[in-house]
Amino acid sequence: MANAKDQNEGGEGGGEEEEAEEEEGEEEGNSSSCRTPIKKLTQRKKKELGISCMLNTEVGAVIAVMRRNNNDPNSQFISPSEDIYDSTLLHSLKSLRSLIFNPQREWRAVDPSIYLSPFLDVIQSDDIPAAATGVALSAILKILKLEIFDEKTPGAREASNSIVTGITNCRLEMTDPTAEDAVLMRVLQVLAGLLKNRASVLLTDHSVCTIVNTCFQVIQKSTNRGDLLQRNARHTMLELIQTIFSRLPEFESMDTSFDDSENATNSNSGYSSRCAVDIFHFLCSLLNVVEVTETDQGSSTQNSDEDVQLFSLVLINSAIELSGDVIGNHPKLLRLIQDDLFYHLIHYGTCSGLLVLSMICSTVLNIYHFLRRSIRLQLEAFFTFVLFKVATWGSSPQLQEVALEGIISFCRQPTFIIEMYVNYDCDPLCRNIFEEIGRLLCKHAFPLSSPLTSLQVQAFQGLIVIVHNIADNMEEENGLSSVGPYPLAFTEYKPFWIECGNNDNLEYWIEFVRLRKAQKKKIKIAANHFNRDEKKGLEYLKITRLVPDPPEPKALAYFFRFTPGLDKVAIGDYLGDPDELHIQVLKEFTETFDFSGMIIDTALRTFLETFRLPGESQKIHRILEAFSEKFYDQQSSEIFVSKDAVFILCYSLIMLNTDQHNPQVKKKMTEEEFIRNNRAINEGKDLPREYLSDLFQSIANNAITLFGQSGSSVEMDPRRWNELINRSKAMELFILCDFDRLLARDMFASVAGTSVATLAAIFEQTDEDDTLHECIEGMFSVAMISQFGLEDTLDELVASFCKFTTLLNPYATAEETLYAFSNDLKPRMATLAVFTIGNKYGKSIRGGWRNIVDCLLRLKRLKLLPPSVTEPNIASTSSPDLPTHAKSESGVIFPPSDPVFGSSRQSSGMIGRFSQFLSLECSEDSLVHSGGEFEHNLKIIQQCRIGNIFNNSSNLPEESFLNLGRSLIFAAAGKGQKFSTPVEEEETVGFCWDLIITITLANIHRFSTFWTVFHDYLLMVAQFPLFSPCPFSEKAIIGLLKVCLKLLASDQSEKVSEELIFKSITLMWKLDKEILDSCCEDIVQAIWKILTEYPANLQTQVGWKSVMHLLSVAGRHVETYDQGVEALITLMSDGHVSRMNYAYCIDCAFGYVALKIIPLEKSWQLVDLMADSASLLVQWLRKGYSDPGGYTNTLTNSSVEDGSKQFNSSNFTTNLFVKLADALRKSSLVRREEIRNYAVSALQKSFKLADELSFTSSNCINIFNLVIFAMVDDLHEKMIEYSRRENAEREMRSMEGTLSLAMELLTEVFLQFLVPLSQNSGFRTFWLGVLRRMDTCVKADMGDNNPSRLQELVPVLLKKMIIEMKEKEILVRQEGSDLWEITHVQIQWIVPSLKEELFPEEEL
Repeated sequence: MANAKDQNEGGEGGGEEEEAEEEEGEEEGNSSSCRTPIKKLTQRKKKELGISCMLNTEVGAVIAVMRRNNNDPNSQFISPSEDIYDSTLLHSLKSLRSLIFNPQREWRAVDPSIYLSPFLDVIQSDDIPAAATGVALSAILKILKLEIFDEKTPGAREASNSIVTGITNCRLEMTDPTAEDAVLMRVLQVLAGLLKNRASVLLTDHSVCTIVNTCFQVIQKSTNRGDLLQRNARHTMLELIQTIFSRLPEFESMDTSFDDSENATNSNSGYSSRCAVDIFHFLCSLLNVVEVTETDQGSSTQNSDEDVQLFSLVLINSAIELSGDVIGNHPKLLRLIQDDLFYHLIHYGTCSGLLVLSMICSTVLNIYHFLRRSIRLQLEAFFTFVLFKVATWGSSPQLQEVALEGIISFCRQPTFIIEMYVNYDCDPLCRNIFEEIGRLLCKHAFPLSSPLTSLQVQAFQGLIVIVHNIADNMEEENGLSSVGPYPLAFTEYKPFWIECGNNDNLEYWIEFVRLRKAQKKKIKIAANHFNRDEKKGLEYLKITRLVPDPPEPKALAYFFRFTPGLDKVAIGDYLGDPDELHIQVLKEFTETFDFSGMIIDTALRTFLETFRLPGESQKIHRILEAFSEKFYDQQSSEIFVSKDAVFILCYSLIMLNTDQHNPQVKKKMTEEEFIRNNRAINEGKDLPREYLSDLFQSIANNAITLFGQSGSSVEMDPRRWNELINRSKAMELFILCDFDRLLARDMFASVAGTSVATLAAIFEQTDEDDTLHECIEGMFSVAMISQFGLEDTLDELVASFCKFTTLLNPYATAEETLYAFSNDLKPRMATLAVFTIGNKYGKSIRGGWRNIVDCLLRLKRLKLLPPSVTEPNIASTSSPDLPTHAKSESGVIFPPSDPVFGSSRQSSGMIGRFSQFLSLECSEDSLVHSGGEFEHNLKIIQQCRIGNIFNNSSNLPEESFLNLGRSLIFAAAGKGQKFSTPVEEEETVGFCWDLIITITLANIHRFSTFWTVFHDYLLMVAQFPLFSPCPFSEKAIIGLLKVCLKLLASDQSEKVSEELIFKSITLMWKLDKEILDSCCEDIVQAIWKILTEYPANLQTQVGWKSVMHLLSVAGRHVETYDQGVEALITLMSDGHVSRMNYAYCIDCAFGYVALKIIPLEKSWQLVDLMADSASLLVQWLRKGYSDPGGYTNTLTNSSVEDGSKQFNSSNFTTNLFVKLADALRKSSLVRREEIRNYAVSALQKSFKLADELSFTSSNCINIFNLVIFAMVDDLHEKMIEYSRRENAEREMRSMEGTLSLAMELLTEVFLQFLVPLSQNSGFRTFWLGVLRRMDTCVKADMGDNNPSRLQELVPVLLKKMIIEMKEKEILVRQEGSDLWEITHVQIQWIVPSLKEELFPEEEL
């Protein structure tokens, strides 16, 4: 009262100060105007006067009504009582009237009891008519509304509580129902007005509860009255609840005992949370109100009163909405929601009507918004036992719709689905709530026929809500976890039942949550193994590190306790085993239970529900002993003295259970027998008889399930609810979290397959445009999510929707496909969606590229691809000078890149495109008139922006790009294709290769990383059973040469890339060598450009070998030889011959020299270039085998390295010279005499240039054997051949002339290298070879009358050689050598005429 007194004094003091200020204002105003202060004073008095008048009027009205009833002849009042009545009630009213106009102070400062008591007396009087009571109630209502008194007024506390007392003690005389209803409505108004008054804060908790109770009594009384009273009473009740609970944030948290009634009554602070708790408990109890219905048989049934339940839920909802999360600050109120309220909601949620279920869903949703931190297990139970059950089981479609709408309402909350996933799906001890929601929606939405039912549409919309929610949040989330790794592997043991707790490290928390989800998946797999084979299941737990090695008992205990679907028989056998580990597991298993507050039979039921009790007595003994010890430690009372007593009673209960519920037991145990059997088991004392009696009745009426089956319970009973409440006390609070890409990705992965299948099925079955567009939007969201490590999902999505384009129907003709595409909205939408995904989310497509390519080829055959779609864009960042549009062989042009698709996800952009698509559909008629449906289809295909897929392929990651390339290469090879004509096949193959080259050029910067795989694809397709190399190889080699040019055009071309591209080029022409003839012009044109523009960039042997081979083979034709020769001459003239390409250049040059169609001058020029190239060999030898052009200084890779080893050998230059000499030798055998003779001369020139190569004696002999001797022998053979032919005189003489030059060459070279030759150990044999060939030539059979010029030449040459040998003292007589003697003998045989000159007598 001290605080109130201070406040009152402050209020009075404030009034005096205000009055003083008014007087000052009056004095100041008199100097200027005497009317202003008087007016102010008059206003204040007018207010006080108005209150007085109102009170006077109300007093007069009450008295008048009372007197009117007294003067009424039909009045029930009699004269003797009138005196009594006048002296009590009328006296108090008249006394109040005498004070009304003479108050001693302001009405605010007057004790309200003075002017309230007379009215309250009237209300509480037994003999007052209803009309007078109504007027008195109206007077009090006016007083409250005018707020004559407030919380600062003296006596306001007692006055406010007295109003409650007076109203609740209201007495009404017997009157008609209408008058009574009017009074009751006035009572409701007064109660509501009192609680809304400022002085209501002074009401006690008891008064507030009384107000609510009185209001509810009026509601009950109005059940059989008019609807108006009932509606007003319910509305008033709602107002009262709203008023009370809106003040809850102002209450302090109070957790004191409700039994402290004195404190509750005498509290100076007014009503508190105590009344809120009592009222909320009362509201919860209203859910249990039942309606008794009499049946025809005379019995009665009890049914829930849905009307009362609905009203109760409305009030509860209102209380929660107004209180919000402040409820969490009031433990007792929070416990009411956690326990009583949720139990009733779950209990009645499965057996109520539509309205009640809908209200229950709304109530739980409100609780979720404000209190989800404290209802983790309760929320799981609500979804499990209410929403999932109603939506899944055999409920009516209407109830299923309500349950689904409840689920969808939850899913619409911004963070609901991610919180469900984190709190339940990632907790091995909880159910997969989110996954079950997703699968439930997919199950109900999946259509089996058309049109869709309302339930299917509703479930589909819910699925779309989930998909969009995940996609939008993954797009907006920019945390550290926005990138992989997506798969999660755990390499060490971590207890799966321990939660993370408070950890501010977001990355650690996310990893921990994902780890628990991975563990949960492994636990499910382990359960399947365990059910099939116990040992394999336990071994799998070790392998996956769910339990340590050696096993930890607690880990196995939690696995047995909380893993759903485990074989309960196997669990029971394991727990009853006598092995030490099994005993420890049993102990830890019992520790997972909380038997606090349970009686023994309830605890035993809970315990035995988790496994099947084994049949062996010893196992039963061990299990019950563990249970008894746990129950004894947690017993809530002191009934049991020891755990042995618990153990004995448990055995007795099990025996009783068997006796009562086994049909084979005929004579059942009675209650007395049961009590007698359990005497003195409590350490020699009896257990309470009532306790044993209750146990007997419980077991007799409800059997203990000793042989439970695997699977989770489908009913929530009080026992399970108590267990849930006990678990919730030890469990971590509900985790509040926002979306994270890693978690969201994992979350969607759990429902991805069913979601895609459902979207595809609905798209297939529905014909509604809105539903089709929702499917497409859902498809885009799935694609957006899939780019975060769900490539298989995206492939499945693409494959599903490619089917709806009608382009992949193998049984439809082109005309049928075109008709379906042109006349149905669905195929066009699917086509646009598929290619849009290819553009936007191609980075995540893998196998889906095959479907997209198949659709593209089908569009090509239907001629629905406009010219601006598919021509490769050769421009790239590395070569900006090249043209951006170059027409391909297939005759179509790629559009420039669209920057939109390189940016982040733009949902509005996609929807905008479909809006544009719709506009095309709307204007279809005008399009038909203006250009027809074909142009309409082309416009739709243009929106697909197909070219951007390939032009922007540089943005694709490696795996996606390789799959795209594989799809194109396989399609080009005819994989999965059927061609009606060769022309169609050629066009399709060319089109595919255009696309292959396009993506290759767009990714030229990473050519070396992907082309190895592309080359393997080429090898694979070459082995296809029905593979046809033509036109595949023809189109391929042309395209590959374009790629080769692009590679060589780069200043930083790589040797690996060069080798790879030329390997593929070589493979292509080897598959079909005829393409070197059919494509000769294109090949030579490309080679000419390589050799004239980029010769310095060719860095590998493979490259040079391929280029020179293609040049020599393709350049043999009349159309190409001129350009080929010019390219070769340019190469060899401009100093681009290197040690790497020398041999290939010589071979190519010989190939051109041998052609008949080449002009003589060109052949001579090539021969000269070959001969002059010997000087290069000398230069390389002088410079230590280093290439003047620097091509061999950086050789490092593959075959180039092998070549380097060969290049660095001592015989390198000799080998190259032999190559040169051999080419010239072969040139000396061609048919044209001019070239032959020129080649011999060139060979002689090359030997002179090669004099500095310092050939060894062995080198010299080898060169003679390989080149000169071979040339002489071949020419001699050809000459003899011509001499034997008829009419071949000219050819023979021509060949003879060349042979003569060759013999002269032999002589000159012999003399040039005479010294090193003579130093060789095989010189004798070599010399005999020279002499033999001289003999062969001089004695050649030229036919009759055909003298040979060789007969004149050979002696001269032989003489020259022998004289030189003698001068150098090589041919001399010496001991140990018969060279001189052999030569002498040979000369006698070959040229006898020279014997005397060369070997005079004195030498003999």
